[in-house]
Amino acid sequence: MNLFHSIITVVQVLSAVAVIILVLLQHGKGADMGAAFGSGSSGSLFGATGSANFLSRSTAVCATIFLLCTLGLSFFSRSEIGRESSGVMESIQTAPAAEGTATPAPVVPSEPAKPVQEIPK
Repeated sequence: MNLFHSIITVVQVLSAVAVIILVLLQHGKGADMGAAFGSGSSGSLFGATGSANFLSRSTAVCATIFLLCTLGLSFFSRSEIGRESSGVMESIQTAPAAEGTATPAPVVPSEPAKPVQEIPK
């Protein structure tokens, strides 16, 4: 199970890096030179090549892989929590107090403040 967890983590990191690189490689809709002079609006909604090219489809595939790896990691980490009933703080061991150290005095609550009867003007 630990090997499977490591493989999913590596695939998730690689897909995250791939998504970042693919997004940075793509150019925006108004990045053409003609868009600055008003001819950018004459094209169709998604351009002449269709709704998706190779980079956008690759980005969608890598994003799907990243999402599936994230869901897999959360599922496996949740199943590991169910097997162990100990919390985070239970793993911390406290050292016994050394001899000769003073224990703090108990805290005695003070009297509550008395309410003011008259408010000066």
